[in-house]
Amino acid sequence: MTKELIKDHWGLSDIPNLRGNLAVVTGATGGLGYETALGLAQAGAEVILAGRNSQKGADALSRIRAVTPGAKIRFELVDLASLASVRSFAARLLANGNPIHILVNNAAVMANPTRETTADGFELQLGTNYLSHFALTASLVPLLVQGARVVSVSSGAHLHGKIHFDDLQSERKYSPWAAYCQSKLAMLLFALELHRRSEANGWGLLSNAAHPGYARTDLIANGPGAKSAMGSMHSSIGKWMSHSAAAGALPILFAATAPEARPGGYYGPNGFMEIKGPVGPAKIARAAQDAEVARRLWEISEKLTGAEWSTARTFARNEVAAR
Repeated sequence: MTKELIKDHWGLSDIPNLRGNLAVVTGATGGLGYETALGLAQAGAEVILAGRNSQKGADALSRIRAVTPGAKIRFELVDLASLASVRSFAARLLANGNPIHILVNNAAVMANPTRETTADGFELQLGTNYLSHFALTASLVPLLVQGARVVSVSSGAHLHGKIHFDDLQSERKYSPWAAYCQSKLAMLLFALELHRRSEANGWGLLSNAAHPGYARTDLIANGPGAKSAMGSMHSSIGKWMSHSAAAGALPILFAATAPEARPGGYYGPNGFMEIKGPVGPAKIARAAQDAEVARRLWEISEKLTGAEWSTARTFARNEVAAR
C-alpha cells in the first residue's frame, strides 16, 4: 500500500458505520485501549471493554456513556497476566455465542525495572503483551466471523527487538527495554504470521497490526515509573515530542475499521520517526518479516499456552455452517 491510498489526516469521522458489529478491546479501561473502544462505540459498534480492574472498567463505561449516550458497551474482567483468566474470559464470550467482528489485542505493560513473572511463570512483558493475546485469539476463533479483523498492537520499539529463543523468558539476563522490544516484535510477528496462515488455510480472518507512535499514556508510570530515567525524559521532552492517547489510537482504529486497511498491513503515525503525525503505513523491521522466526515462535507459543490453532478455525467454520 502506498501513502496515497490513505486519506490525508484520516480521523474518527472516517470510520464507517459499525452498527451490528461486536468489538473486543483488551486493556480498554485507559490510554490507547479506552480511546479505541470509544471510537468504535461512537461508530455504532457494540464494544466489550476487557481489563483487569473492575473499578476502572466502571469508570471507563461511565465516561464513554457520557460522550456517547446509548452506547452498547460492557466491561468484562480479564487479567492478561494469567492464562486461567484469559480462558475464563473467553469461555464467557463463547457461552454467550455472539459473533465477533473486531478483536483488538492492545493490553500491555512496559519496561518493568525488575524481572517479574505472570501467574504461569512467563516473563511479565512477554506473557502479558504477547503470549496471552496469542492464546486469547485462538480461544475466540470460534466466534470470529468470516472477514473478522484481528488487530495486534505493536510498537516502534519492535525495530530494536530480537526473539531470544535461547532465553525467551529472560531468565539468564533481564533487560527491561530488551524484554519490551522482544514482546512487541513478537506481536508483529504474530500479526503477520496469522495473516499468512489465514491466507494459506482459508480461515477468512483479516489480521493486521498498528502502533501508536509516542502517545501519552500510563505505560511509563505503571512500568519504569515517573522517577526513572525514562520517566524523567518523558516529563522533560515528552510533552512536545508526543501526542495524545486519542491521536495514538487512530492507527489502531484505522487497522480495525478502514475499508482500505489491508490484510498483513502495519499502520502508525507518519511524521518524523513515526513518533506522531497522520495515519499511514509503518516501517516493518526485517526481523518482523522473517517467516521462519515467525513459524518457530508460533509453534513455541502453542506449546507454552496450550492454544490449539490447528483445529480451532476448522471448528469455527463448521460452527458457522451449522447456524
